[in-house]
Amino acid sequence: METQAETLNEDEIAAITGYRIPSKQIEWLRRNGWQHALSGARRPVVGRVYARLKLAGVKPSSSNAASEPWTLDLSRVG
Repeated sequence: METQAETLNEDEIAAITGYRIPSKQIEWLRRNGWQHALSGARRPVVGRVYARLKLAGVKPSSSNAASEPWTLDLSRVG
């Protein structure tokens, strides 16, 4: 089973923005109010959880994003 990275890959950012050129992607992200960071190569970096919330129409915030990794609690299994 393949696990997804915490950030969107280049193809996913291109699918969202409609652009393959990083400067155009950055322009689109800024124009549409998407938070992002820039890599050392000046490529936009977008978090996966953030993107899912944005695409679902939810305003991402610290209260609706997972701040701690999920763990299985078996303390009540008996």
